[in-house]
Formats: sequence, structure tokens, C-alpha cells
Amino acid sequence: MIEGSESSLIAEAEEILAGQVRLFGGPPVPLQLAFPGPLRHWTEYEGKSLSGDEEDIKFTWEPGRFGWVFTLGRAYHLRRDERYAEFFWRRFDSFSQANPPYLGPHWVSAQEVGLRLIALAFAAQVFAPAPQSTPERREQLSTALAAHAGRIPLTLAYARAQNNNHLLTEAAGLITAGVFLSGHPHASDWHQLGWDWFNAALQAQIADDGTYTQHSCNYHRLMLQAALWVQTLGRAYPAETCRRLAAATRWLLALVDSHTGRVPNLGPNDGAYILPLASCPFHDYRPVLQAASLAFLGRRAFERGPWDEMALWLGDPSSGGKPEHKPAIDVPGSREPLAAPLVLYQEEHGAWAYLRAARFTARPGHADQLHVDLWWQGFNIAQDAGTYLYNGPPPWDNALAGTAVHNTLTVAGQDQMTRAGRFLWLDWAQAEVTGRERAPDGTFERLVARQNGYRRLGLVHYRSVTAHTDGRWTVADSVLPLERSETGKAGAQPQVVRLHWLLPDWPWEIETTDGGSGAEIRLESPLGRIRLKTRTGAEDLLACRHTLARAGELLSGEGPVSPTWGWVAPTYGVKIPALSFALQVTARPPVTLVSEWILP
Repeated sequence: MIEGSESSLIAEAEEILAGQVRLFGGPPVPLQLAFPGPLRHWTEYEGKSLSGDEEDIKFTWEPGRFGWVFTLGRAYHLRRDERYAEFFWRRFDSFSQANPPYLGPHWVSAQEVGLRLIALAFAAQVFAPAPQSTPERREQLSTALAAHAGRIPLTLAYARAQNNNHLLTEAAGLITAGVFLSGHPHASDWHQLGWDWFNAALQAQIADDGTYTQHSCNYHRLMLQAALWVQTLGRAYPAETCRRLAAATRWLLALVDSHTGRVPNLGPNDGAYILPLASCPFHDYRPVLQAASLAFLGRRAFERGPWDEMALWLGDPSSGGKPEHKPAIDVPGSREPLAAPLVLYQEEHGAWAYLRAARFTARPGHADQLHVDLWWQGFNIAQDAGTYLYNGPPPWDNALAGTAVHNTLTVAGQDQMTRAGRFLWLDWAQAEVTGRERAPDGTFERLVARQNGYRRLGLVHYRSVTAHTDGRWTVADSVLPLERSETGKAGAQPQVVRLHWLLPDWPWEIETTDGGSGAEIRLESPLGRIRLKTRTGAEDLLACRHTLARAGELLSGEGPVSPTWGWVAPTYGVKIPALSFALQVTARPPVTLVSEWILP
């Protein structure tokens, strides 16, 4: 293994032996596999709260996915320490006794069943040489796998209707059961059912440009991991599936920060990491993308490193070597970025930006059109707040999906789309790219897009993002009336327009500028001072003020402040303070606001 990887792997394995697991890549918590309450048939839980109003059911489900077994299996393969095998078998036995087939919350979601089936199949294989893997235990595990496989088809119609990662993971579970239980009378049926729907799902859920249907980097990674797992089970993908997976791999590669392996915290992030087969942090996407590049593009995306381990586990022995001298794929740092997503690079300054401009054909997860992520020297200096919780008590019931916490404009205090439920948006905002240009003298490159999320107010939002070769970034926003009066003047009523940036929790200074029509914030980063200057160019300016909030509390300017402002959730169930900086103007459209980033 790469130096340092072995020690971190063993340390985490010993942590598990002590009864502690890291859910969603977060801090260690006790491993709890028994549900604290009476067990009912899984059908009796449908449409009801599963674990009470104060606890998100995902904290019950996640340990029961047995994702922690991949760490124990890797450590066992390396050290042949029989304690790891014995711990798995004891916990598998306790889980089975506490959660009999089809009883309790662990059997409600077929996705959870499918993911647990995959983890148990991995454990059966990796712990096979252990003396603790007795014939009796192996038989019990086979019986459990069959029970899991039998549960999935019962609600597969629901997964097909969802047409998202649920269908993929449930189909992958059926394929896994078909392979590992080849002697079972239903094995071939499970395998064929899973195979048909897995390929249908990939071909339907991945767009031609590689975009994934859920508009989420985390779910995009989950999809690639599911595809990698199924590929190891021995059946070649159809050509169309291969084409879609290649496009999806390229799409996500374009969003990887070359310093850290991180990606923008785009869209819903439920903390899923279903095959933790490398000694890299949860937020490092290089293990999956190295394996996916080898599998679906035929070449490596990154130099040799600890991220190679996943590809080795998933059957590519070539991953330990050096990448091709001239990669044939677009990766961060290349001068010809992909058509999707929309990325600009400042290679000489170690900076890049992503402009969010989606054309939704499936349900949106976040109201985040024209959001901008800005990265510099491995720091995400203009960041996406993430998700935190889906099912927490207000205001933490998927509150970070709204427009106000994203790096974009909010008009009249409204989201870009109409919120009709915790996960449901109506009146979808659609965006389109209207221009991309490079200065003839090479001094700048610019992206321009617009979105129609405020058409109900009679307005359209344009945004341009400009990368200058001197290290500056300029983001210009314009709110224009959809129609003008016969005199050529705007006919719109005065509107409150709020420009928002979510910044790292660094030491700061702030001042009002441009005679009260702008504000500048200065951040002390670990590598020097960053300046963000904002100003408005509204012709009919009625009011202008700034706010700076941290962890739901006002630090500077005028309130009120939402309790959800000034937070970022790096993974599910974890939130840390951030700086929420906004310039808010009241003016009659057209309204222009300009943000200028000056980096060290």
C-alpha cells in the first residue's frame, strides 16, 4: 500500500473493533444495529415516521448498510488478523437476531436491503479464508442473502417510478444475489431482472453529456460505484451503457479539484459512499474516478496514489502504474474544458470556477440555478452549503436546498422554484448558456448564462463569470424585465434583489464602499488575503445594505438573519460555521450587481 495508507486503515479497523463507526465519513459514533423499539412488518411502516420526530431514519439505516465491513475486509486482507473476521461474524449474527427478515425499519427500504446485500456478499468473499467462517456461518449468510434478494422485487415498481439511485442499487443487489447464490432456484431470475433494470436505469439516468439525473455530485459518485461493482460480477455491459458511463466519468472528472480530490457540494448530499475501498477521506473523489477512468475510459486519470486501491479491489491490476504520458480525457487543468459542466480555469493561479446552469428533465434537488463555486489553491472559497439533514426538525428539514443559501441571486425573497414539499419543486427554473468567449489577446475567458426562475415576477436573471489572467474573477449579475414599455423604459415594480456568497469561516474585515452602493469583505486565508468587492449598478436605486452572518447569527450589517444562513454541511448530519455574505438592493429593474474577487 501507499505509505501512510496502511496505518490509517488499521487505525480505522481498530476503531471499528472498539464499536465505533464513521457514518457518512463523519466523526466516530457507536455502532448500533438493533432498533430501539418493537418490530413490525416492513409494510406497516410505509407512510409513517420510522424513528420518531427527533431522529432522522438515515442514522438508523446507515450502520445497517454494513459499509463498515469494507474497512474490516481490507484490513483482514492486509494483516490476516482473525479479530476482524470474528467481529464481522458476531455483528452479522446480532443484526440477524435483532432484525429478522422483513421485520423492522431495516427492511422498509429496498435500497437499504440492496446495499446491505452487496456488503454481505463482499464480506463472504473476503473473510472466506478465515477459520471463523465456518460452514454453519456461511450457510446462515447465504440464507440471509436469499431473504434480502426476495425483498427487493416486492417494491421494484416504486424504484422504477423514482428512476434514480434507488433503482440502481436495488438492481445491483439482485445481480449480486444472482451471482453469489448461483445454486438458488431464483438466482437466474434475480440476475436477469437486476441486469435488465440496471442497464435501463443507467441509459435513462445519464444524459448524453454525462449529467446524472439527480444533479448531485454525491449521487453521481454513488452511480459510478454501483456500476463498478456490477462490472466486477462478470457480465459485459451493452455498448450504450458503456457510452453513458464514459460520459458520466468525464463529467465528474471535470469537477475534481486537483489539489484535494474534492468536488463542489452540488445538489443533494446524503453522505452515501457505498464502496469505501481506499484510504482516502470521504470527500476525496479520486478513488472512484481512478477506477471509473480505468473501467470506462481505458486509462488512468491521476498519478499513482492511495486512490489506486479501489481499482485494485474492483479488478484492475494495472492501476498501480503510471498514467499515460498524454491523457486523452479532459481533467482539471486542461485548456479545453468539457461542454458540460461549465468550468473556467486559471491554471497559473491554481484557481477554477463552476457555473451551475441546468436544463432539468427530471426532478430538481436544489433551487440553485447560476450558483457559482470558486476554488483556489485547494480551498473552496465560494462554496455550496450542501444538505445537512433531510428529516430533521425545522428549520433543518432539507432547508439547504433553497436558493438563499446558494451563491446566486434571490429576488423578492423567493426561491427560484415553488417548493411543494421536502423534496419536491414545481415551476422548474431552466437555465441556458448564452455565450462563451475568450479575449483575442488572451487576457480573459468568460461564460454567460441565464435562468428563468423569476419569470412569475416578470424578470429574467443573467450571470457572467470572467476569469482574468491577472488572477481576478468577475461575476456580473443582471435582473432584467421580460417586457419593456413602449417608451423603452423598464415597466417592472421595484424589487428586493439579494446577492449571496458563502465563504470559509476565516478572519474577516468588512466595509461599505462606493458611497453606500457596495461592500467589500477581506478574508485572511492560510495563504494570504482574499478580497471580495461587491457593488450595484442599478439606475433607480432605492436602498442598499449588506449582511454578514455566521452560524445563523448576524455579524455585520442589518438583519434579519435566517438560522440556516452561515452554515456548510461537508457531509450528511454534519454542519460547520461559514460566513454568509450578502449585498441586498431595492431598485427598479434593470438591476446589475458585480462581484470582483481578488486573490493573492
